[in-house]
Amino acid sequence: MVGTALKWESETIWPRRLHHVAGGNAGGDLERWRIVGRDAVVFPEAVAVAEMLLDPAMAELAWRDSGAGRPRPLSPDGAVFRSLGERVGRDWLGPLAATDHGGPLTSWMGSVIRIRRGAGGPPGYDNDPWWLRKEHQPATMAGQLRVLGKEKKAPGSGTMWRSTVPAEQRAQITSLVNGAEEQLIQLRGAQTGSSADVAQHLLRLLRYSADLLDKALQHTVVAAVNAGVPPQDVAQWAKLPPGPLADALNAYQDAGEG
Repeated sequence: MVGTALKWESETIWPRRLHHVAGGNAGGDLERWRIVGRDAVVFPEAVAVAEMLLDPAMAELAWRDSGAGRPRPLSPDGAVFRSLGERVGRDWLGPLAATDHGGPLTSWMGSVIRIRRGAGGPPGYDNDPWWLRKEHQPATMAGQLRVLGKEKKAPGSGTMWRSTVPAEQRAQITSLVNGAEEQLIQLRGAQTGSSADVAQHLLRLLRYSADLLDKALQHTVVAAVNAGVPPQDVAQWAKLPPGPLADALNAYQDAGEG
């Protein structure tokens, strides 16, 4: 999340700090200053979030937000998300973090919840609340500067996914896929209890996971077409049934042929 945070529409504090770090004028080198100034700019909030996650009360709130003994999908107005906004002085951040399905905060909550339920976690990291997916680990300054240099030397090549699909769009697809994975992990060991309770738990989380994957499919289809992949190939690979998305692709294809 830190990678795109300086570009959040509602974020006003960090851009001012970045402006100050750049000596009052980033000029035409704003992207470079975003890279070299990132750690200094976000440091106070990083400390506040770390203190929040280390607070035992937060684990209890995460457990309650999950429905405790009656599991349910996490709600954007849950206590943990509200606490995040309060801790960093940004009321809008809680709901935004809630939509980051499978992001660092929801992954932390998922681990805490599974530990309380005595359920296993994914292979490789089990239920370590402090484990971060590779895509959530902040890129090094050197790595980002190398990428920036390559982009300036060969702008708009259009030959690679990462060069044609905006970072925000790629992050949204990743977030949706990770969120579906996180929800499905919650189903481990869930088939114990009364028929009504188990069925309700399974169906709610399966439906929620399916909705996230459906959104990921839609975003990927749009990204692929915008990146120049032939619409007929996109429709075939995605095995799209008749419906609005397939109709839109057909219209896009017909317009191109015209």
